[in-house]
Amino acid sequence: MSMLNGKIAVVTGGGRDIGRAISIKLAKVGAKVVVNYYNSEADAKETLDHIKSFGGEAIAVKADASNLDDIQYLKAKTVEAFGNKVDILVNNAGGLFARKTLQEFDESFYDLVMNVNFKSTVFVMQAFEPLMGKGTSVINLSSQAARDGGGGGSALYASSKGALTTFTRSMAKALGPKGIRVNAICPGLIGTKFHDDFTKDEVREKVASITPLRREGTAEECADLVAYLASDEASFIAGANFDINGGLAFS
Repeated sequence: MSMLNGKIAVVTGGGRDIGRAISIKLAKVGAKVVVNYYNSEADAKETLDHIKSFGGEAIAVKADASNLDDIQYLKAKTVEAFGNKVDILVNNAGGLFARKTLQEFDESFYDLVMNVNFKSTVFVMQAFEPLMGKGTSVINLSSQAARDGGGGGSALYASSKGALTTFTRSMAKALGPKGIRVNAICPGLIGTKFHDDFTKDEVREKVASITPLRREGTAEECADLVAYLASDEASFIAGANFDINGGLAFS
């Protein structure tokens, strides 16, 4: 029997990069997966097709995870497809959007970064918590940036992930008595489109060269950690923020 056989999982931002790897991994180990996406419909379809190619069960739902009405739509489509319970909630929706200095910030940029990276997790958890009970698991996607302040021009991104790290600890205390485990993973330099878009090649090469394991990580390695945290094998782990960065930074 697969480690998550019959479990229902919701993955926000589940169509591409780390979210795609998580969606596929959870399906491979037996979960039925709701792949949420917003701006990446083609990627989400590819993810869904891949899951179905090996006999996995999944649906794709377009919803803005930072919009409260869209969150309720995501919840309704989840219940419609898989019933009135969720076993695994992965809050992966997020983004850097642009590298900007303090003097380049404006209110709309602030709202965009904080809403997508932090508000989304708060209100997705609020919506889905009533469907979760004893033995269920929430995994939030934080970042190494929450540990070290991030690279140049990523102060708001790092701050939003810092808020997410703290929120993870708070929710572990609040929801633990109900049997809901809340944890986070904090990826470092992972080889995805995120860094293709926002990190120069020479910077990536330098960071990889000073990482003890001398390479970038992969989305699949992040997904493996998420699957473990979602499983009963991690049944006494709560309130933890797991570094996955090749040894570059320690908590």
